Amino acid sequence: MNKEAIKAFIAWLETASEAEIEARRQRCLTVLTQERVSTAQGKADVALALRLIDEECLARLELGQGAQR
Repeated sequence: MNKEAIKAFIAWLETASEAEIEARRQRCLTVLTQERVSTAQGKADVALALRLIDEECLARLELGQGAQR
């Protein structure tokens, strides 16, 4: 992904609902497991998307736990 695509994806992540994020995670996992990506760069892009999704989910969990304290 180029820098602009990464920025756009992060902006989407910040505003997406949990359901939207989970749907995107499932699509990424499907793409990887069914080997629909044929290039190393494509696989790296999907892996980056998954990592960013995981980071956003963790951040939301931490914020939620902090609000409960």
